[in-house]
Amino acid sequence: MKWIAGIVVVAVAVGLWLGMTPTPADSRTNWSQWRGPDATGVSPDGDPPVEWSEDRNIRWKVAIPGKGHASPIIWEQTVFVATAVPTDRPNPVEGEGQVKPAQVLKFELMALDRKTGKVLWQRTTREQGPHEGTHGANTWASASPVTDGEHVYAYFGSFGLYCLDMKGNPVWEKDLGDMTVRLKFGEGSSPLLYGDKLVIIWDHQGDSFIVALDKRTGDELWRVPRDEETSWSSPIVVEHGGRKQVVTSATNRVRSYDLETGDLLWDGSGVTLNAIPSPVASEDIVYVTSGFRGNVLQAIRIGAAQGDITGSEAIAWELDRDTPYVPSPLLYGDHLYFVKGNNGILSCLNAKTGETHYGPLRLEGIEGVYASPVGAGDRVYLPSQNGTTIVIRKGSEFEVLARNTLEDGFDASPAVADKELYLRGRKSLYCIASDS
Repeated sequence: MKWIAGIVVVAVAVGLWLGMTPTPADSRTNWSQWRGPDATGVSPDGDPPVEWSEDRNIRWKVAIPGKGHASPIIWEQTVFVATAVPTDRPNPVEGEGQVKPAQVLKFELMALDRKTGKVLWQRTTREQGPHEGTHGANTWASASPVTDGEHVYAYFGSFGLYCLDMKGNPVWEKDLGDMTVRLKFGEGSSPLLYGDKLVIIWDHQGDSFIVALDKRTGDELWRVPRDEETSWSSPIVVEHGGRKQVVTSATNRVRSYDLETGDLLWDGSGVTLNAIPSPVASEDIVYVTSGFRGNVLQAIRIGAAQGDITGSEAIAWELDRDTPYVPSPLLYGDHLYFVKGNNGILSCLNAKTGETHYGPLRLEGIEGVYASPVGAGDRVYLPSQNGTTIVIRKGSEFEVLARNTLEDGFDASPAVADKELYLRGRKSLYCIASDS
């Protein structure tokens, strides 16, 4: 199961910024976090191929050991991938779960050369037997790493947060404890990096909280309790009126916190049980959604959000059908794309008004959608578990440009950088780029 998180800094409208650490101008050509440079699923300058197969437009294909649904991230000429690799040692920890590993796992971060796929380094951050199981569709390495170009941060939830330099040397590590996850479904929320702060959501069946850490040292800057059960959604940052807000989506409440202090700024009615999709935001509106045992999509006006926003004018529009369970939505300009549940049933809405452009309609040729769609080159890329990725044209009319099938299945969400698309399968990581 792909479960969620991440963010980076980019100006998108007067008075509104989204994202992570302020970076050089070329940061928009990187994919330094879960959901890309603007945390919307879009590569602003990306233009990867439309068509590919095992013998066409594959620059390289590299087997990745172990299992992980963490998205790859890219900084300049390096691709980073997180994975959990079984050892030959039995897991001594007693516990329950749908799937519990019989072996101790190595929690690893890999760095690969972007041009060749050569493994530059592979670091084991921890070796441990998980204390509880995970859903059969999840892994123990489902949170995506994040980087500011100086350090890379690998997050494995109960198995620690690790800061490494770009050569793989350890700088610091942080242990936040052990999560007790609802139904033993496993973990997956990714960290948020913005300025000098790393923000972690720790929602589980115990004492939930949100915490901000100093990215240079790992020291806690603030911690706020949360009245939440398990969620897998990742936070984003928006800026309005000079104030940076951390927006979180969860079952009980949608909340916004002051990035500097952790103070609660506003909150509203939550989404559904098992909150997984990450919010997206642009032009003073943040979109939250989920789709397990119910359907919720809310477009929230940041400028009007104060106190309890439930049923207030801060809700620009909302939808109660056909929303995603696991995949996050794609916000591409004025178009909001999302699938129904975990199925290949796509809707495209006008992001400003909520008006339906098309859908829900079934995408022929794909089975099971856990990966979140990405956008680049005025195209939308939708990978699926059966190895087929459908490419459609961005716009108000539905048009399929290609159906591409590889010898793998895709649960992790793609990454895009320049003219390359990176697909992390269950067995291999693909770099898709034009042969010519």
